[in-house]
Amino acid sequence: MSDLSEQQKQLKIQKGIRQAEDDLVIWIQEALDKKQSYGDLEESQFRNLVRVAETTDSAEVIKNFLRYQVGRDKKWGKGTGSLAEKIVEDIDKNIKKNAQIIADCCEADYKPIWLELIRRYLGYGARYLKYKRDGAA
Repeated sequence: MSDLSEQQKQLKIQKGIRQAEDDLVIWIQEALDKKQSYGDLEESQFRNLVRVAETTDSAEVIKNFLRYQVGRDKKWGKGTGSLAEKIVEDIDKNIKKNAQIIADCCEADYKPIWLELIRRYLGYGARYLKYKRDGAA
């Protein structure tokens, strides 16, 4: 594959990621709006999840860390219907599906795209949680 076509492929991938951002924002906001599904989650706890996502190339590591947090503290919720399980569900279903669509149109591996979408989803979640805790009346 020539450098030009590799560049074009990367540009198509980045365009697909940008086009998926509205969905990512909506999904994480919907998850965080269901306050009954989790406790008094602190920004720092959510930021720790974002940090894990930024330092790994594995969606499974991210989900493992999230489940570990559920075991430690009720702030993420418990069991089915919890914020933690909603995030895992979004990662495994909605976000993965979008990554596969982008990858298919660009003939690329979906995993790096999936990770980038997960990172953005969680980053938008950290912003929205800050708003919910300190900005909303």
